[in-house]
Amino acid sequence: MDISLPDTKSLRVNGPRLWESLMTLARIGATDKGGVRRLALTDLDRQGRDLVAGWARELGCSVRVDAIGNMFMRRAGRRADLPPVMAGSHIDTQPTGGKFDGNYGVLAGIEVLRTLHDHGIHTEAPVEVAVWTNEEGSRFVPVMMGSGVYAGAFTLDHALDAVDRDGVSVRNALQDIGYAGADAVGGQAVAAYFEAHIEQGPVLEAADIVIGLVQGALGQRWYDLTITGMEAHAGPTPMALRHDALLAAADVVKLVNRIALDHAPHARGTVGCLDTYPNSRNVIPGQVKMTVDLRAADDATLDRMAAALRAGIAAVPGGVAMDLREVVYFPPQAFAPELIGMLGEGARALGLSAMDVVSGAGHDAVYLARVAPTAMIFVPCKDGISHNEIEDAKPEHLEAGCNVLLQAMLSKAGVAQTAASTAGQSQAHGAAA
Repeated sequence: MDISLPDTKSLRVNGPRLWESLMTLARIGATDKGGVRRLALTDLDRQGRDLVAGWARELGCSVRVDAIGNMFMRRAGRRADLPPVMAGSHIDTQPTGGKFDGNYGVLAGIEVLRTLHDHGIHTEAPVEVAVWTNEEGSRFVPVMMGSGVYAGAFTLDHALDAVDRDGVSVRNALQDIGYAGADAVGGQAVAAYFEAHIEQGPVLEAADIVIGLVQGALGQRWYDLTITGMEAHAGPTPMALRHDALLAAADVVKLVNRIALDHAPHARGTVGCLDTYPNSRNVIPGQVKMTVDLRAADDATLDRMAAALRAGIAAVPGGVAMDLREVVYFPPQAFAPELIGMLGEGARALGLSAMDVVSGAGHDAVYLARVAPTAMIFVPCKDGISHNEIEDAKPEHLEAGCNVLLQAMLSKAGVAQTAASTAGQSQAHGAAA
């Protein structure tokens, strides 16, 4: 048998197999509109976890589960003493979710494992695929729960004690589906963490670019704002004598939009909720409760936006009272330049168009970046739509992103040897076709 180092630069994943895996997983919790409803720690989540773990075991991988239900599927390396090179994401969905958000990152990792298995390639360091618990936060809060506990953002007990709307705790839900693992959460070294993901926005598609090299994730400041005026009769009360809370809220909506535009290109500003009291057609609104979401790529910009919000609110006319309270702060998170560069080199070697982008959404990678060198790969999604049953992506783009992931993981893990003979490699190539 010929034992030699393989030419991994020419190695490619099996795109049709990746697509079929995504479609197979999507049948668990499939909706009539073509999406997926597979909420965290439900029986459907258990079925999805069982399916993915079964695929990993077929490749000879070990599967372990930690105390918050995070799954780790490991393909052993030649040196067990080296920290693993990890890929991952999540398989829980929104109530009206799609086939690709999170699922692509997990199954791209599984496809990397399958490709290494097909070609008999052994890595120096172990290669691992993670499934993180309750990333979406649609059933339990906080969001990105499993990766957050792993990275020490909050305690295990805080996460386990969280309850859904029916009063079911994370602790009990994990036990109910059989994924209350015994392993400690976190504390292990990770050589590198990669997360492949659909963009969930329109930038790549609009630019006709295949690979997004994610520089980092936007920082976020969320506020609750209560505006208090005076409700009064809509007919007898002259316009100049009103204390209209909704009119003041309209000024705030425009203010938030202007702040984001003033800090382009990566700033974001959104008013997502407006509750008006008393909400009667012939009563001037006396109170409005609203949310403000500010995002930026660096803390200095985010601080300037927050200062502009406070100053602008103080200047809103109309004789109303403003109570602004910050309720969430996620600091901006830069990803590892070395890994980003590696992904860029891989895209160029594969002949794929690529551009630098930022993530406006939160991902498990944001927490992993606190404890390990981390990078993300974005691929386009149709019309930038996500968290929606019509979420869609092109098979060739998903395959391209997975090939970039493959090359990056091989570069970090190192190739030890191939145990396949030339004839065996040819058979493996045929099986993968």
